[in-house]
Amino acid sequence: MSINWFKYASPATFYPLAGKLIPLFYALAAILTVVGLYISFFVAPTDATQGEAYRIIFIHVPAAWMSMFIYLLMAMWAGLGLVLNTRLSSIMAQALAPTGAMFTFVALITGAFWGKPTWGTWWEWDARMTSELILLFLYIGYMSLTAAIDDVRRADKAGAILALVGAVNVPIIYFSVKWWNTLHQGASVSITRAPSMAKTMLLGMLIMALAAWMYSIAVALSRARLLMLEREKSTAWAQEVLEQKT
Repeated sequence: MSINWFKYASPATFYPLAGKLIPLFYALAAILTVVGLYISFFVAPTDATQGEAYRIIFIHVPAAWMSMFIYLLMAMWAGLGLVLNTRLSSIMAQALAPTGAMFTFVALITGAFWGKPTWGTWWEWDARMTSELILLFLYIGYMSLTAAIDDVRRADKAGAILALVGAVNVPIIYFSVKWWNTLHQGASVSITRAPSMAKTMLLGMLIMALAAWMYSIAVALSRARLLMLEREKSTAWAQEVLEQKT
């Protein structure tokens, strides 16, 4: 029996599916967060160089990963909406933006708290920190631009162009430690070589990253449902849903 996945491109059919998936992803996020925090703070060994201060890595690194990944995903959805003129694509892009901005902010703040005992300063204008800050401005710019334009179609198109242009910043963030002399160390996790950290450290970091991803999906789906109702409020299915809520 084949499933016609394309039918879920319509807000009317995607809305109830998202409602069923949200509790699952929230539950997975909660379970993975508890397991990840336990491994990170009680199982993973103390770092020989940085001592206990390094444990902020279990928040900082997953947040930094998610800030970049969500932006690329947002740009992809926005691009699909621009090219294919699909309503759901633009909705998903706007639903992802606040979560991506939050993770970028968390990455910057935790980086500052990690940098103070490690480098002796809260902030340095090195390539990675500066490009990560630019990423936060790109998120804010995208959300501000789409909110400032009353016409939904024009807002989607303008936001998509900004998101696609801003996507060039993501590889700059990732490769900045290779291209320039920065305070940041090279990647501890790579697909081309073995990780340069203890297995329990790596496990804790990956579980926390997976928890962040599950949370991002749950929140994005929740926000997308609200956007669908707002945009489709004149349609019969949306009016029926709104009547059931009142």
